[in-house]
Amino acid sequence: MGVFVFLPLILPLTAWPIARLAEQHLHPRLATRLLTAVAGVMALCSTVCLALLMVVGTAQLPGNPLPDGWSDPEVRAAVPYDEVAGRAAIPVLLAVALVCGRALWRHGRTRRRAHRALAGLPGAQVVVLSEREPYAYALPGGARGRIVVTTALLDGLRPAERRALFAHERAHLAARHHRFLLVAQLAARANPFLGPLRTAVAYTTERWADEEAARAVGDRRTVARAIGRAALVSRGTPVPTLAGFALPGPVPRRVAALLRPAPAPRSWPSMFTAVGLAAWAAAAGTAVSAMSSANSAVTMVLILRAATPL
Repeated sequence: MGVFVFLPLILPLTAWPIARLAEQHLHPRLATRLLTAVAGVMALCSTVCLALLMVVGTAQLPGNPLPDGWSDPEVRAAVPYDEVAGRAAIPVLLAVALVCGRALWRHGRTRRRAHRALAGLPGAQVVVLSEREPYAYALPGGARGRIVVTTALLDGLRPAERRALFAHERAHLAARHHRFLLVAQLAARANPFLGPLRTAVAYTTERWADEEAARAVGDRRTVARAIGRAALVSRGTPVPTLAGFALPGPVPRRVAALLRPAPAPRSWPSMFTAVGLAAWAAAAGTAVSAMSSANSAVTMVLILRAATPL
């Protein structure tokens, strides 16, 4: 395996340029899909390599449950600095499993609580709650999902802006944005180097919904005004994996983007641009990460099979 087992742990650094440039230069639909795919694959590859290192580290511990042959020098020689790297991988992988499991549990708990709270209400897609807290979010589940909005937020919007709000949330449900957000969040938990991609996906999903709302309403400025007004009073969403209407951070950039012409949909950026070079660098980093983790896994399996007595 050699150093190949370590490459997927640091190759997410190759995706940092595209995380920023995709927000500015790619259509948000393409940016969301590209960034989520890169983050998911890289996180999986780095986790696989951590698991391989953990096998080597666990085999060195006294009283380990693994076969004795797995602690042979030939197995340990497959990993550089096996004693340090192998043992360090054990707590790191356990921490990754813990934080990812906690994120999944929190996401599921929030969705279950929200569905239970709405269980006694009529089955319409739009649920209006009489609350003083201004917020709106898309709640996935069921055939179409539901849009939850409070009267406090609706009272601050004009009729055309309310239509923009509902179009925005319907876009979140139709495109299943919660899945992109969840994958990006889990990827960042698995490998902290993927944190910029999680932030970028949170922004591009909102921009994707903004563009769909502008197309449905037919007026980009109306959507921009609705986002600005909602941001003044909104407090976000229950958890980062539920898409909301007005998050406080990227609102100025979203409004500025809506005041410009609609972005042109492209299948892939030209290589002779900064965003194109960044996209190809991220794609190359993802491919190398996948090949390195696959090579390491196959090599480790062959070595362990040879070291295991029949």
